[in-house]
Amino acid sequence: MSSRVRRALVGITAAVIAFLGLGQPASAHGFSSVVYVHITGGDGGRVRTVLELEYDLFVVSAADAEHDDPLFRAGTAAFEAEDARAQAAALESHADSAVTYVTERFSVGADGKACTPSRAGDVTVGRRQGVPYASLPLEWACPAKDGDREVRSTLFPDSEGYVRGTRTIATYDLTGLSGSAALDAGHPSFSISQSWYERFWEFFRLGAEHLLTGVDHVLFLLALIAGSRRLREIVLAATGFTLAHSVTFLLAALGLVEAPERIVEPVIALSIAVVAGWHLLRLRRHDDVATLANPAEQGPLGLDRAGWLRLGVVFCFGLVHGLGFAGALGIDEPWSWTLLWSLLVFNVGIEAVQLGIIVLVFPLLALLRHRAPRAGMWATGALCAGVAAMGSVWFVQRVLEG
Repeated sequence: MSSRVRRALVGITAAVIAFLGLGQPASAHGFSSVVYVHITGGDGGRVRTVLELEYDLFVVSAADAEHDDPLFRAGTAAFEAEDARAQAAALESHADSAVTYVTERFSVGADGKACTPSRAGDVTVGRRQGVPYASLPLEWACPAKDGDREVRSTLFPDSEGYVRGTRTIATYDLTGLSGSAALDAGHPSFSISQSWYERFWEFFRLGAEHLLTGVDHVLFLLALIAGSRRLREIVLAATGFTLAHSVTFLLAALGLVEAPERIVEPVIALSIAVVAGWHLLRLRRHDDVATLANPAEQGPLGLDRAGWLRLGVVFCFGLVHGLGFAGALGIDEPWSWTLLWSLLVFNVGIEAVQLGIIVLVFPLLALLRHRAPRAGMWATGALCAGVAAMGSVWFVQRVLEG
């Protein structure tokens, strides 16, 4: 292969990696938050909601929006002291600002008409995902006791500048209907009477968007594809990764296992660098170019010892990625079939995008390896070099930030 072609391959690959990674924060998911809402029926046809909001974000956002500097000072002091009672007291003493902030960005409607909110209890503070969360109970008096109920949430919007990509996870048991819904800036509302396939689509879309916007997971998958010489290898690698992250995703999302984000995020970045670097080391073998087009069958399922070791490493890293997926969805509720349905659909969205990337990229690399083995070696080498570099940078950044 000529040096000109070689430089072109390296340049194109570097441009792709730069496009994926340029401007991405150390945590490829960015600073985001999850709001939890539990919706049930109240007395006299009222609707009762209990909103759980990340405490420090709630204090800062409400104080800023309502120009309540005393709330900011009291809430921040309580947060830094890690005193749950003082945190709840700070919000209680500035309940007007807290409730106004929420009710201007979260609403319940009935047949197109707004329901009127009122407080239904004191603010309490607990913990979710290792951080304080404030629980705010509200009741909503609706014009019509019967009929459909619509829920809308635009809490903690990107425009505030504190977080981005806030999601609201709602669970409901109202008027004989139960289920769950996922809301974000692109889809801020849902109807209690929505059909099962509408609920399916919400969580499927959330899972698909998470993988597409989680550049670290995409780069990990690209490294897997680049390091797989035949269809069997990528199928085994993708299956192992899927099984592993599905197990820990479900266990973590159901609150059965837990790992701090300061550990999970660096290990995810390290996994990217390791899997990409693994292929680079294999490319240093003198006979690798000759075997790219027609790799020899070795051992069970056509994998030699190195292939099985790689599969084991991928499986172990998949367990960690599952914790990252669960953290992205942010559900740690007690067991329920409704919750399990939502988790599985979210995971299906992840797998659909993962499969789509494999179907798109692997045949192109396989064709290049078959037609021009040396060009295929340089293409996958350049791809993995870029992925390994990005993973290494993220690893260092995330360790320092932790």
